[in-house]
Amino acid sequence: MSTEHNVHRGRGNVFTDIGVVHPERVLARAQVMARITDILRERGLTQQRAAELLGIPQSKVSCLMNGKLSMFSLDHLFELLNALDRDVEIIIKPKTKMEKFATTQILVTTTP
Repeated sequence: MSTEHNVHRGRGNVFTDIGVVHPERVLARAQVMARITDILRERGLTQQRAAELLGIPQSKVSCLMNGKLSMFSLDHLFELLNALDRDVEIIIKPKTKMEKFATTQILVTTTP
């Protein structure tokens, strides 16, 4: 008995692959959430201590760390980064001639 598997090569953004509207924006939010989670883990904070530091309920810290994208706007995530002593810089520039459409991207740096 043979089982046939269909394999599809991804396009580099899982949200594009599954047909999400504005996949770059959703990916950006996921990347910011992942960075916040990394910072909290690097600091060894409990969810309760993180909640106090961020000024949000512990249940929202749990949602954050479990990747519940619908719970957080990008603006709110930027506020949380600021609460963690991280600067957020936004660069708006024209798309390149090689790009068909303008995109939204996140660049995360870990150096001070």
